[in-house]
This record gives sequence, C-alpha cells and structure tokens, in this order.
Amino acid sequence: MALSIIVTGLTRNVRDEARMLSVARQSAQAGALGDAAIQIVLQGMAFEPKAVDRLTVVQAQYLGQAIAVQVMPLNGLIDINAAQVPLLARLLTVAGGVPDAAAETVAQAIVEYRQQRTPQGAFKRFEAIEDLMRVPGVSYDLYARLSGLITADIRGSGLVNPLAAPLGVLAVLAGGNAQLAGQIAAQRDSGQVGTDMTGLEGGFTGTGVVRRYRLQARVPLPDGGAMLVARYVDLNPRPREGLPWATFHMQRDVEPAPHRPIP
Repeated sequence: MALSIIVTGLTRNVRDEARMLSVARQSAQAGALGDAAIQIVLQGMAFEPKAVDRLTVVQAQYLGQAIAVQVMPLNGLIDINAAQVPLLARLLTVAGGVPDAAAETVAQAIVEYRQQRTPQGAFKRFEAIEDLMRVPGVSYDLYARLSGLITADIRGSGLVNPLAAPLGVLAVLAGGNAQLAGQIAAQRDSGQVGTDMTGLEGGFTGTGVVRRYRLQARVPLPDGGAMLVARYVDLNPRPREGLPWATFHMQRDVEPAPHRPIP
C-alpha cells in the first residue's frame, strides 16, 4: 500500500511538471509570434510617410497565422507630465473612484510633484508611470486602476487625442458616461468619417501627431486565453545606431480564458 501511494504521488508530480513545461512552451511560442507580428507592423510604419494618428488594428501574417496588432499613439493616453489639474481630477474620479474633493487634492499634488526643480534647475518629470505612487494620496490600488490610461513617455500639450484613446480614456473624457464612450469608440473603430466627439469635454481634447506608440499583439493560446505582447517604441530614426525606431519598454501579459460555467 505504501509503495502504491509513492508511485501514485510520483506519477502525479511527473504529470504536473509535464503540464507546466507545456504551458511554458506555449507561452514562449506565443510571445515570439506576438513580437514577430509587431516587428512586421513596425517595418510597414517606418516606411509609411503618413504617421498613424488614431487607434488602429492591423492584421499581421507570420508563419501562416494571422495576428491582430493594435497600434496606439501615446497621445491617446493621459500624460501625467503635462495634464492639468481638471483633467487629472476627472481621471481620478472616473477611473480611480476617488471622491471629487479628494481627487482635486491629489491632482494638485501630482502637478506640484512635477513642478519641483532638479539640481540642474529643470522641472522634475515622472520618468515612468510607476513614479505616480510617490505622490501623496496615490496608493498601489489607485495606481493599478489608472495605469492603463496614463503615460509618462511623451512631451506634449497635456491634451488627449480622442481618435487614439482607448475606451477607458474616452470614458474619462465623457465624464464617466460609459455608453457615450462606447458609441464614440464604435464609430471611430468602424472607420466612419467625421466621428461625433461633441459629447467629450472639449477642454481636455486636442489633435496632433506623435511618433511614440504602443503596439500590442494578441496571440490566442490553446486554453482559450491569449498572450498580450506589447512594445513601446519611438518611431524617429536613429541614424547613429542605424535603426528606424527605438524600443523603450516591453511588456507581456496573459489574458485568462473566459470562465465557463459548470453544467
């Protein structure tokens, strides 16, 4: 009996290790496919004279597989280095769930943080969005709710390009009206000309072209989930290095398979 228990335990361990190795292999393969698809899309963008100025999904073909790559200009996000107090407060209220009065206080603290001077006399900047947690009143939980909607990687006016904005940012610009944000996103993403943006806060929006993007590939996994591979790039050529773009951040996340109810 004791020997049977030992054998059963060893068999289970071998099966678990084999399953883990299979999952690791699938994740590695999906990550490589996603990065290859991003590189293909980047090559096309680098030689296209007109810059991408809106949220766009491109289908890339690699090894016989079609992979969707989302291209997002970073001015579709809220720039924590340039956005003014009203927009930051709206972000904190709508996306962060912070009460109005507290949101105004935290928004002011964000602006005061970046207005500090460095030893060289320049204004201090958020070097990365994670630096937002250095601001009094910004907990990790609050940061986690905001992280997908903000950027610290552009130098712009502080206004948001709604044509490039993801749904969560559109909801902020719409004052928390999720239905309106969804309608605008659907019209824009369908390629409709002249999308009606009048429901958005005009003082928070602006047009313009940036050369910094997030490219995110979605590669399906066998279990029904997906590997999300993101590359943040500056599409300005680097003659000294001989490269048409520079990558300044990479990220990989797993999108869980949809929950299937037990019959």
